[in-house]
Amino acid sequence: MKKNTHYLFRAFVVGFSIVMLMLTNLTVFQREKLMSTPANSRRLAGWDNQSLRGGIYARGGEVVAETKVIGGPRRYSMGWAWGPIVGYLDRRLGATGLEASYAAELSGRPLLWSALGFNLPLTARGEDLVLTVDAGLQEKAMRLLAGKKGAAVVLDPRTGAVLALASQPSFDPATVSRDWEEISRDEAAPLLNRATQGLYPPGSTFKLVTAAAALSRNPDVLTRRYFCPGELKLTGYTVHCLRAHGTLDLARALAVSCNVTFARLGLEIGNGALAAQAEQAGFNAGLPFDLPVAVSSFPRGRPGKGETAQRAIGQGEVLATPLELALLAAGIANGGVIMRPYLVQERRLGAWTVGKTVPERLEVAMSPGVAKTLTELMVEVTEHGTGQAAQLPGMKVAGKTGTAENPHGKPHAWYVGFAPAGAPRVAVAVVVENGGSGGTVAAPIARELFETALEVVR
Repeated sequence: MKKNTHYLFRAFVVGFSIVMLMLTNLTVFQREKLMSTPANSRRLAGWDNQSLRGGIYARGGEVVAETKVIGGPRRYSMGWAWGPIVGYLDRRLGATGLEASYAAELSGRPLLWSALGFNLPLTARGEDLVLTVDAGLQEKAMRLLAGKKGAAVVLDPRTGAVLALASQPSFDPATVSRDWEEISRDEAAPLLNRATQGLYPPGSTFKLVTAAAALSRNPDVLTRRYFCPGELKLTGYTVHCLRAHGTLDLARALAVSCNVTFARLGLEIGNGALAAQAEQAGFNAGLPFDLPVAVSSFPRGRPGKGETAQRAIGQGEVLATPLELALLAAGIANGGVIMRPYLVQERRLGAWTVGKTVPERLEVAMSPGVAKTLTELMVEVTEHGTGQAAQLPGMKVAGKTGTAENPHGKPHAWYVGFAPAGAPRVAVAVVVENGGSGGTVAAPIARELFETALEVVR
C-alpha cells in the first residue's frame, strides 16, 4: 500500500511539474506571441478592462492612439495617415499593427496571473510607446501617395530609425469597425501594409546589388568599356533597352539604366554571386522589425542564362518589399552597414522610461569601398541620368530609379536613394504600383520626402 502511494505521489509531482512547465512556456517564453496575435479575443475583452491601455505617441509627442479610462474605447487622433503603422484595436475584429505587436506592453496585463487562475493585474496601466515616426512627414508621405497604390519608407541610415512608413490605400483606425464591410471587400486592399508586406519586382533598383556584386569580385568593372546595341538575345529571353546606348562605362550604364550592360555583368558573375550579394543585403531571410515583414527573395540554384540575366536587372523571380530596398539604400549610405530598422524609440510607464531602443547593426551588405563607389555612381544617376527629378538645390543626392515590368499591367515605378550624398541623414524608398516610369513618377515623390525629412533629422 505504501509503495503504491509513493508511486502515486511521484506521478502527481511529475504531472504537476509538466503542467507548470507548460504554463511557464506559455506565459513567459510565448507571452509576446500570444499577446500579439489578432485572434486573442480574451486580451481584448478582459485584460484591457482591468488596466489602462498605454498610449502611442509620434516622435514629437503628438497623440496617435490613447485610452482615456480603464475599459474605455480606443481613440485614434491622426486618421488614415497612421493606419499602416498603428493598425487597429477592436473587440470584434482583433488587432493589427503596433496595437498587436506591442499588445503585451500596451495592456500591462501579464499572462501568468491569468493562467494560474488569479484575476489581479500587476499594474494599473500599460506602457506608452514613443515612436521614431515624424507626424508631419508621415502625413506628407501618405498625401503624396493618395489616389495611388504604393508605399514609401523614410529612415535614418545612421540608426535605422523609421521616420515615415506609408502605404496607400489606407484606412482610418477610428472607423475601421464601422467601415469593415467596405474595407474588407475593397479590391485595392487597404488593409495590406504595402511598405512591409508588399512584394514587387525591384526592377532597375536591383542593379545596385548587381553592381555591388561585380565591384566586390572584380573592381576593374568600373573602368571597363561596355557596348549596348539596344538588346541582348539569349536562349528563351531577349534583354531590351529603350534605345541603343552604344559604348559606355559603368557609371554611365547605371545613370541611363542600361539593361544590356547589367545583364552581361550578371551573366559574368553568375546567379550564385548575385544571390550571395542579395542575401548580404537581407534577401531570403526574415527581417526583425516592429511589424510583420514579408521575406524579400532572390532564388538560388542554377537557372538558365535568360533567367540569370532577368534577375540581374531586378526582373524574373526577384521580389522585394519597399522596406528591404530602403535598407539597401541605407546600407550604401552608411558605408555598407545596414542598421536594424525600428519604429519604437521608447517605452514609458508614467514618468519612467522602461525601455529604449539602442541602434544595432543588422547586416554588412558590402565593403566601405564598394559603398563609396556606389554612392558616386548614384550621384551620377541624379545629376545626369534617370533620377534628375529627385535633385535638391545645393545638395548632392544619391539615387536609383526603377521601372519594373509586371504581368498585371503597367510597370511599377521605383525610386531608392539617400541625401546628402556626402553625409547621409535620410534614406528613402518609393514604389507606385502600375505607375510607369520611376524617374517621372517615383523620383518627384522622393524629392519631396527628402525636403521634409532633412528638416526632421540633423
